[in-house]
Order: sequence, then C-alpha cells, then structure tokens
Amino acid sequence: MRIRLGISTCPNDTFAFHALATGEVDPRGLEFEIDYLDVQELNERMARHEYDVAKVSYYAALAHSSEWLVLPSGSALGFGVGPLLLGSPSRRVAATTAGADSGPPLVLCPGQWTTATLLWRLFHQEDVRLEQTVFSNIIPALEQGRADLGVCIHEARFVWQERGLDRVEDLGETWAATTSNPLPLGGIVGDRTLGRDVLQRVQEVVRASILWGLEHRDACLSSMRAHAQEESDDVLWKHVELYVNPWTVDLGPVGRNALRTLSDLAAERDVHAQAGTLEVL
Repeated sequence: MRIRLGISTCPNDTFAFHALATGEVDPRGLEFEIDYLDVQELNERMARHEYDVAKVSYYAALAHSSEWLVLPSGSALGFGVGPLLLGSPSRRVAATTAGADSGPPLVLCPGQWTTATLLWRLFHQEDVRLEQTVFSNIIPALEQGRADLGVCIHEARFVWQERGLDRVEDLGETWAATTSNPLPLGGIVGDRTLGRDVLQRVQEVVRASILWGLEHRDACLSSMRAHAQEESDDVLWKHVELYVNPWTVDLGPVGRNALRTLSDLAAERDVHAQAGTLEVL
C-alpha cells in the first residue's frame, strides 16, 4: 500500500525520518512516497488531501481535527523554547528618530496555519501589519529593513546574533510562563480515511525511524544537510537537540496534555474558537 508522506525540511524532521527514507527500518508492508516541503506548504497540501500522512503545524491540525488523527510519534515539542520574535536593526534607528511615524509595524510570520502565527495571535493583540511569507525569507527581510519584526522558526534561533538582529521575545518562554506546559509546535498527522489499522502501521514505522536515528546519529547528517537552510553542522545538531526528545518518540501524558492546552487556549482567546480537540491515535 502506497503512503504519500510529506515532511518538513527542518533538521529535527530530516533527522527523525532519515531511517525511513533510506530503508533502514521495516516499512510494515507500506510503500512510502516522500516529499520534503516548507511547513506551511505541508499544511496547505495536507488540507487539500494531497498527502495521506504529513508533518503539519498544530495550528493547522486544530483546524482539521475532524479529518486528521495525530500520531503519538514524530512531534516537535520544546519546553521554554519556541519561535523567536526578532527585530530589524532599522527598527532601532526608527525608534530613536524624533517624530518618526511610519504607521503600525510590519510583522512577518512563516505561514497562516503555522503554530508560530498562532502564538503571535495568542500573545499579541497590538495594532500591526501582519504578513505571511516563507520562513526562509524572514531573516533577509529583517536584515534589509523591509520588515520591523519577524516570527522566526527552524535554525533562526541559532543565527540571529551573527545576522545582527534583535531578540525581542522567545514565544516558547511566553508559552511556558503562561501554561507550564511544553510547547507543541508540529506533529505527524494521518488522514482518518486511511483507517486506524493502516495508521497504526505508519506510527510503528515512524517510531522505529526515530529510534534508529537516536542510535545512529551521525548517519542522519546527510539527510539533515541536504535540506537545511544553514550550512553549519553545529547549528543542525543544536536544532535536533532542542526538538528531538522523549516527546518525539512518544507524546505520552505530558505531550497529550500540552495538545489539550493549545486547543483550550486558542478557544479561550478566540483565536480558533471552532477548532475541535486534537485526537491522538
């Protein structure tokens, strides 16, 4: 049986799925056809039923909770770490210019249904111009002064200083202070129409691939390098160390509670009042 699988290009995903992609684990009678895409594109294409299984943002999963099941393995959760709100150097200059008034600041987010966008909406109600763009465009836009603030994901947390940007806020820290939970950024979801038996087999393969990677770390580096935005191996490993953790192997009760908290807070603050509850396989 063929499974159309979409994976993000971030290092924690290419690390976790290296063994599956290279045939190092038993596919349990399934044939995986894998695409590597930007997370917002994955959100959109999974919503259009172009994939059977995909890594999506949990904001997108909330919007499609009646259609998708969350797999227990493959999630990205971090405690006290998350998307960074970074500021442009030109923002500092504007702030010190007497009488400067260019209107509401321009804030860039990495996609309408990314959890980064959800976090901005949960914790920031100020008057801004909010625009969506591919995550890899945000830091260059800030460097060039084409935006005031950017909600940055993936390797950005490790390179913002050398790129001359300001760290305004870690939205993961804000989440932890508000909820005392780890932050659920994204997870592997499967189309409910596949049926639980097939999705259980997919889950077993995903879990086996993650465990293989944890036992053969260096072997995964080729996949990580092939899709990374940053070339430094040190940056790639720092990203893996943050977001490949016991909750990646299995959400467990702590991870499941974090998903419930995300859903509850989105409804409470009227960010996504119509979202259902995320159901884990």
